[in-house]
Amino acid sequence: MILPRMGLGCMNVSHAYGVAPTPEEGATLIRAALDDGVRLLDTATLYGGGRNEELVGRAIAGRRHEVILASKGGMALVDGVKTIDGRPETLRAQVEASLGRLGVDHIDLYYLHRWDKSVPIGESVGALAEMVEAGKIGAIGLSEVSVARLREAQAVAPIAAVQNEYSLWSRNPELGMLEATREAGVALVAFSPVARGFLADGVSSPADLSERDIRRAMPRFQPEHWAANAALLPAWRNLAADAGCTPAQLALLWLLSRGDHVVPIPGTTSVAHLREDFAALGLQADPAVLARADELIGTATVSGQRYNPAQSAEVDSETFEDAA
Repeated sequence: MILPRMGLGCMNVSHAYGVAPTPEEGATLIRAALDDGVRLLDTATLYGGGRNEELVGRAIAGRRHEVILASKGGMALVDGVKTIDGRPETLRAQVEASLGRLGVDHIDLYYLHRWDKSVPIGESVGALAEMVEAGKIGAIGLSEVSVARLREAQAVAPIAAVQNEYSLWSRNPELGMLEATREAGVALVAFSPVARGFLADGVSSPADLSERDIRRAMPRFQPEHWAANAALLPAWRNLAADAGCTPAQLALLWLLSRGDHVVPIPGTTSVAHLREDFAALGLQADPAVLARADELIGTATVSGQRYNPAQSAEVDSETFEDAA
């Protein structure tokens, strides 16, 4: 499967970052993306407890042929509690439910949202392979997995994409996944490419975030780390200005430079920010500027781990703590 160079992460319009826009506003954003030529939309069973898939489905009604549609299963809200469940019967049921909410007869790319560590990944991937054979999904992806898990999955069925967090301030894919996906011809879909708003200069203070915002539980946004991270922003703004682009665009340009197989999926609730992000596809950055960005924001300069212990336990991707 060949993916566009960039896609739209749709989570923001229903889930995770505080008060979501209304469904009508969310659908307007997605339709604006389609009007502007965005061709990859990314959603999930988890987002908004299924409401995000419903919203995306309404937004693409009559325009299904225009998009590569990606969704995910294996992690869902069950009685209001986030639950990771990779059992084959669960995945089969979730694929069917996703098809219904999206109002489509097939989903182009369907990810195992998280590896359920109580279920061999081959069993989960095998169930998704059955869905491919049935024509219900077009290709299989994995999310937040390690190179070892990717290889286990590839022994069972072809894997088209790995969706892991990747940005200047989250370099975990550089511990093996960036190269492994390149060698295997697998897309590396980078979620949170502007560091959950940090590299877009979109967080003035974590204290201003909604009580429901998931960033409040993330170490880098907490007081013991935020001051050190915020101290990086003045130089980051200046570097973007020197490059003739916005901070968000510089973050995306850096990611795009990491390989033709790297596909950022920025998310937003703003049409203006949507257009700002995708305008990066028409820009070029001086390699010297990208090298300075690489030095300014990275593992050596960012304070705090990516996730708290509970969040870390949910993922399988390589960590710098384990590599140390």
